[in-house]
Amino acid sequence: MSTHIDGFRTERLHFHGVSREVFCRGTGPAVVVLSEIPGITPQVATFAERVADAGFSVFMPQLFGEPMKPLTYPYAAESLAKICISREFRVLSANKSSPVVDWLRALARHAHEQCGGPGVGVVGMCLTGNFGLAMMLDAPVIAPVLSQPSLPVGATKAQRSGLHASRDEIAAAHDKINNHGARILGLRFKQDFLCRGERFERLRDEFGPAFECREIDACHANPNAGTPAHSVLTTHLIDEVGEPTRAALDRTLAFLAEQLR
Repeated sequence: MSTHIDGFRTERLHFHGVSREVFCRGTGPAVVVLSEIPGITPQVATFAERVADAGFSVFMPQLFGEPMKPLTYPYAAESLAKICISREFRVLSANKSSPVVDWLRALARHAHEQCGGPGVGVVGMCLTGNFGLAMMLDAPVIAPVLSQPSLPVGATKAQRSGLHASRDEIAAAHDKINNHGARILGLRFKQDFLCRGERFERLRDEFGPAFECREIDACHANPNAGTPAHSVLTTHLIDEVGEPTRAALDRTLAFLAEQLR
């Protein structure tokens, strides 16, 4: 049974033996929007609308949680617990991506075939934050946005700085940067313990000027969204001109336009 989200059409796509619902909206170059924990909340759907309204074709797959169920701490904990035991996600892996990335690469190829253009954008958030980096292998991804990338989890130095991507995936990112004009945008709150500063240092060391980062002080997070400050583009966004989180949202849309048009 298909799920309905106002303003989106629903497609069921089948890749690698797995069928998933994908919520689609807009016209123009393709952008894959990947939800954060606990799933496609109303805030995530609103962000996807903003991307579509900026002139892009949004493909938003249903990966976990219940579409449009409001964010609560119990719901987030329940969703995370299911992900931790799922075979599709490797939450502790620093040097290997999650198996679900293979399906997402196929989605990116499909989206590019449907929409054309120089390539595909990906916006990942939280648990999916690093997926756009891994998707640069074997898919036409040239504009990954890594918003508060939180995998791998763990307390070791390797995990705090890990990219949740294999050597081949990182090599593919370098190839896309060197030969196809790809760049990478990263967003995080400076005090976010789920996305530590060591991870962005590693990205800067690995990709140099091809990695653009926006790090925002937690005092600029939406005070009504609870703590810790984490979700730059959704829950902790203050959608007012002059706010640093709004500037990060505007930069995300401009980055996608620069890369995909």
